[in-house]
Amino acid sequence: MRLAKSWIIAAKDFKTLRKKKNIIYSLVVIPLLIAILIPTVIGYVGQNKSPAELVVLLPAFLFYYVILGSYLSTPIASYTIAGEKVEKSLEPLLATPTTDSEILLGKGIAAFLPPLAAVLGGSALFMLFMDLTTKGKLGYYYFPDWNSAIVVLLLLPLALLMSVQMNVIVSSRVTDIRAGQQLGALTMIPFVGLYVAGELNLINLGDTSNLLIIVAALIVVDVLLFFVSTATFRREEILTKWK
Repeated sequence: MRLAKSWIIAAKDFKTLRKKKNIIYSLVVIPLLIAILIPTVIGYVGQNKSPAELVVLLPAFLFYYVILGSYLSTPIASYTIAGEKVEKSLEPLLATPTTDSEILLGKGIAAFLPPLAAVLGGSALFMLFMDLTTKGKLGYYYFPDWNSAIVVLLLLPLALLMSVQMNVIVSSRVTDIRAGQQLGALTMIPFVGLYVAGELNLINLGDTSNLLIIVAALIVVDVLLFFVSTATFRREEILTKWK
């Protein structure tokens, strides 16, 4: 595999995505909006919460950015294959002497880095605003801590990688952008379930052991998806059978 070839593909996709205003707006506005809204709501609702209740809720709120990362990658990953097929810009790439692995890696980089940067920036602002909101109630700054580092630096990238790979697999099998996005969005379901469980205190998302178990599970899933994606991506079928 030639990494330089994959980066050329990713750079080309970056240039194309910059012209998609709806994608750019979602990458900028949604993480920023959540970073402002959740601390604002907690500022009002948290007045009736005990410090112990806040300590349970805060890790779950940070986990919301894991869901957000899996969501933001969906339209990008869907467009890079299904969207380009519709716009007749994918065939020239598939006809070049690049390998399937190089194409998949390039498409994956293009769908991985923009939402990762957006969500990392949004989560940093979230932790800052949340600390300013809850310090009076807790008596100390809750973020950052080791668990938030695990969520942001390990769990978030792994969840985003899972979403990208799932969306690339789905988009390579469908011929419609909307269908690809709808099916790809299903990758959020496990993370939504974990978030709800954390809010209901069914699972402690502030427990290091629980977070590391989730990280380990995602590593296994990402490795499996890598082999599935390389096995199911068939450029000849895309070139000859998609209508």
